[in-house]
Amino acid sequence: MTKPINIGLLGLGTVGTGVAKILTANADNIAHKIGAPVKIKKILVKNPDKVRAIQLDSVITTNIQDILDDKDITIVVELMGGEQPAKDYIIKALQAGKHVVTANKDVVSRYGRELFAAAEDNNVDLLFEASVGGGIPIIRPLKQCLAGNIISEVMGIVNGTTNYMLTKMTKDKMDYATVLAEAQAKGYAEADPTADVGGWDAARKIAILASIAFSTRVTVDDVYVEGITGITPQDIEYAGELDYVIKLLAIARDTPKGVDVRVHPAFISRTHPLAAVNDVFNAIFVRGDAVGETMFYGRGAGEMPTASAVVADIIDVARDIQHNVSSRILCTCFENKALCPVEFAVQPYYIRLQVADQPGVLAAIAGAFGAQGVSLHSVIQKRKVIADAEIVLITYPVSQASMNMALSTLSGMSAVAKISSVIRVVAEDIG
Repeated sequence: MTKPINIGLLGLGTVGTGVAKILTANADNIAHKIGAPVKIKKILVKNPDKVRAIQLDSVITTNIQDILDDKDITIVVELMGGEQPAKDYIIKALQAGKHVVTANKDVVSRYGRELFAAAEDNNVDLLFEASVGGGIPIIRPLKQCLAGNIISEVMGIVNGTTNYMLTKMTKDKMDYATVLAEAQAKGYAEADPTADVGGWDAARKIAILASIAFSTRVTVDDVYVEGITGITPQDIEYAGELDYVIKLLAIARDTPKGVDVRVHPAFISRTHPLAAVNDVFNAIFVRGDAVGETMFYGRGAGEMPTASAVVADIIDVARDIQHNVSSRILCTCFENKALCPVEFAVQPYYIRLQVADQPGVLAAIAGAFGAQGVSLHSVIQKRKVIADAEIVLITYPVSQASMNMALSTLSGMSAVAKISSVIRVVAEDIG
């Protein structure tokens, strides 16, 4: 064994604690895999007096310069979260010639171009496996194992909180407010759950995946986002009757009109592999020209699953250090593809309407859709709602622009009391 490879750890929260536990418990195994021991030399924290699950008081510091200026620290592991000061610390570490491992989806999804440029300029590694999917390997497979493929689609369930909530709403027939309160009580959802239920956590992750899959820069600001706050028990029930389930999907497709990247709830056929992914589990479905269809499944968050991915990156960097190589696989965004405007994105839709219960209404509704080029796959009149009838429609694939015009027409019709729900459908058997 050679001399230790020293780490500067930024943050000792949930994931940072998990990383420290793994590096301590599996130290001998990791050292043999690398050919050198790994040592945490310093840990940056905000509050040195905080009681923590693991005692590493001797290496605690509150000054970032203690890590940046230490020539013996060759790897900086950023686990602080949030954009700032994490982004500045990552840039400074790279400029100081230190390799960086991060789990920070916020920074990578918005500032990836700047980070990779700094890594390349300073001939150091920048790895971020844990930024998407927690313990699920997906960044490395896309960059390495599937590198020979032309990827056409990446679609996944990448937020455990919303998947847990939708699973409970489906299986236990709970409403949104009740299941959110339960998710918060269990620690799955934050006191302010906006990042999860609003779809923004998933948007950051799919921006990262789309950039790698399609070799072009996609940022979180390029992603169309809808959350799950409007999903009702009625929609869950209808999905089941129609042989679908509702999931919050992160979707990236390379289309003739550009890269289509979005996050939204969707009806997905029960026969699709993603339909069986429940509770807090995540899964990412990838379609490549050579490999065909493949799916990566596991725990998408949590102390030890996420720490597992971080430690894997540390081992990878440490091996590079041992063999005196670096920057083997940095930014792979060598193309400059256009983005597909969301108005041009094409998919079927589920629509739930409350309409006057009288002759001729269905024909008028079908005519309004037909005038905008929207063809109806199925029309079901389900039940009475006070004095009205409730109608459920599934369309054939149509652009969002055409759908919006049809819905605008419907909203102006006296026979239409309410457009209750509009949800996209993922079904290869329609169209």
